[in-house]
Amino acid sequence: MSEAPQFPPLFEGLALTGSADPFAKAKTQAIMGCDAGLVVYNLAADQLRAAIVFAPEVPLTEAMPVLISCAIGFQNALGALAPPEVAVHLDWPGGILVNGARCGQMRVAASTQEAGEVPDWLVVGLDLPLIPANTDTPGDTPNQTALYEEGCLDVRPDELLGAWVRHTLVWVNRMEDEGLKPLTTEWRGLAHNLGEEIEWAFGETQETGTFVGTDEHFGALLRSGEDTRLLPLGRLLEGDS
Repeated sequence: MSEAPQFPPLFEGLALTGSADPFAKAKTQAIMGCDAGLVVYNLAADQLRAAIVFAPEVPLTEAMPVLISCAIGFQNALGALAPPEVAVHLDWPGGILVNGARCGQMRVAASTQEAGEVPDWLVVGLDLPLIPANTDTPGDTPNQTALYEEGCLDVRPDELLGAWVRHTLVWVNRMEDEGLKPLTTEWRGLAHNLGEEIEWAFGETQETGTFVGTDEHFGALLRSGEDTRLLPLGRLLEGDS
């Protein structure tokens, strides 16, 4: 059975149960003026859901790479707790891949969607399936998986959540102290589909092209023929501010 997660100093946990969504709750708490470092989480038998509240002091464009810090933090956390043969990669729209199959998603929202404004708050969420959501015949969804299907039965959700927050804190501190270069170097080694043809869905909009890398603020660069276009990281923001 999962125990209460252990978080670093200055982080405070808020546990939810049932169907309550930590991402939505974290946004509500942020709007109400909670302190940065609040970790809202829901550890169910079939999934791990959590969200961290941040309080950026820079414009949104410069704050958005916090999402990349959180994604790398999760990869590092699961990489440390899972068996060594388990491979964990990240895709630019926030997807998590375990052994090459989709296994969860990072999410992000902020108090503003204006690139030049300093957000009052920014929330990064994590949705991670522990067991398959559907009961169809195995193999019907070969590109989707769940953590416990990939040799991670001994990974406790509470330990993984605590490790995610700790590793995320390391990368956020490095980003603040050293800039984005260490983050870029680490992320490129974990990136899924880099240099390949992609098709990403943003609501009803589809983006296709060759994913050739990112700009200085982690916007995705997609090449189609002779043209290269930029998808700002802010494109991943959910909902209205």
